[in-house]
Amino acid sequence: MPDSFDFVIVGAGPAGCALAGRLARSRPDWRIALLEAGPAKAGLVSEVPLGIALATPRASAINYAYETVPQPGLNGRTGFQPRGRGVGGSSLINAMVYIRGHRGDYESWERDAGCNGWGWEDVLRCFRRAENNERGEDALHGAGGPLNVTDLRTPNSAAAAFIEAASQAGLPLNDDFNGPEQEGIGWYQVTQKSGSRFSAARAYLEPPPANLAILAETQALRVHFENGRALGVVVSRGGAEATIEARAEIIVSAGAFGSPQLLMVSGIGPAAHLASHGIEVKHDSPEVGSNLQDHLDFCDNLRARDPALFGTDLSQLAALWRGWRQYRREGRGILTSNVAEAGGFLRTQPGLDRPDVQLHFVHAIVDDHGRKRHRFRGFSMHSCVLRPKSRGTVRLRSRDMRDPPLIDPGFLSEPEDLETLVRGVGLARRILRAPAMRRFGARPVHGTGEEEGEALKSLIRQRADTIYHPVGTCRMGGDPCSVLDPQLRVRGVERLRVVDAAIMPSLVGGNTQAPSSMIGERAAEILLAHNRVGVG
Repeated sequence: MPDSFDFVIVGAGPAGCALAGRLARSRPDWRIALLEAGPAKAGLVSEVPLGIALATPRASAINYAYETVPQPGLNGRTGFQPRGRGVGGSSLINAMVYIRGHRGDYESWERDAGCNGWGWEDVLRCFRRAENNERGEDALHGAGGPLNVTDLRTPNSAAAAFIEAASQAGLPLNDDFNGPEQEGIGWYQVTQKSGSRFSAARAYLEPPPANLAILAETQALRVHFENGRALGVVVSRGGAEATIEARAEIIVSAGAFGSPQLLMVSGIGPAAHLASHGIEVKHDSPEVGSNLQDHLDFCDNLRARDPALFGTDLSQLAALWRGWRQYRREGRGILTSNVAEAGGFLRTQPGLDRPDVQLHFVHAIVDDHGRKRHRFRGFSMHSCVLRPKSRGTVRLRSRDMRDPPLIDPGFLSEPEDLETLVRGVGLARRILRAPAMRRFGARPVHGTGEEEGEALKSLIRQRADTIYHPVGTCRMGGDPCSVLDPQLRVRGVERLRVVDAAIMPSLVGGNTQAPSSMIGERAAEILLAHNRVGVG
């Protein structure tokens, strides 16, 4: 293992892959190291889109499968936080939904958080450069970029019925959530190619540039500092410790949980918390690990009999076998499904300037993140709050990066989030009562499906949990209290940046893989501009 590079990037998720690939290809004279604790290859369970049903619910070589601390807002329950592990990060196990968020989210970053250079036109340029949309190029979409975006190859008829029901319920339809307007119900586009998952690793690292060293199964333990300057990363690889030096900079890209954890074990964070773990404080940065935001999701699970719905009965096993043969021959069929094929964005109150809830329709029962199995078919209707007021924290369990951090999303700590979710569930159930969905004759697995008011709030507290979009724990901003400046530099030290969803000052309205790749693209622009080189 070489011990010296120009840039060392810690973490190979969507942002880290985008940054590493762009830097390496734009500057062949730079030597880049991309460190990743997980494996170099994720395997067939990740490649086949329907493999999400196996990859998400349990800990594995490609899933950290974290749990939260008990949540008072959820009746003291611990939540489940799957996170991708391996080259590709969470793009290895997610639902592949391609959503950028609302343009107003980024305008707010610039206007309200002082993040100059992160307004809508700035990020749109990066989104378009990243994208290869199979529908073609226009003012809002890119073609020829590394990240393949496409329509589903074999749409599910139950998801089509959901979209028809939304129209019957008087809700607007939308065939492009990344187009001029986000609001409406429709099909999601996905990060797939020829029916297979198209992870960030496939997009940005294949084939790997000659000047990029991808060091998988390499656990970063801490950043090494001298006189306030980040000089290297201490790692564990093959059972031995070593230091990988960076001649220019170190970039932390370990995600909303891993990035603040690595900063804190390295001595950057709330001083009292670090001292309680015996960590020498390099810089007292109280907001490291704070500002955690996530999309809290409530799921109505319904039992129904229909060939289009997924389940675990014997007839489904036969269909999966036929689907496997079709997948291998044609790259089509039920195994190409991302399961959450349809959904949309709605406003729960008049006068809002953008949608405040998102729906995901899943043609399978997803009980406790799929960890509780049922021997019957059905579907699930997910509703989440897009811009929660609640804030949480990431804190250290120990000073060892190999121990999971303490994750406290603070779900429903702000009452407004519960009120918004109640209204969102009401809209989702309005769709389920429309004729196109009533024909399924569905029966709720939990509750009655008719709860309102306090009864619905009680059910939400019993059943709600994340839909896997944590951000914000190393927020950037124009104020001196922010962890990062808008150039993504860690305040108080030199030669250290953070580049991933942890930088977000506020959560965007949608799924977070596409914004994470955009952050890597934007970071590449920033670093290359300092060296007067364009993005290649």
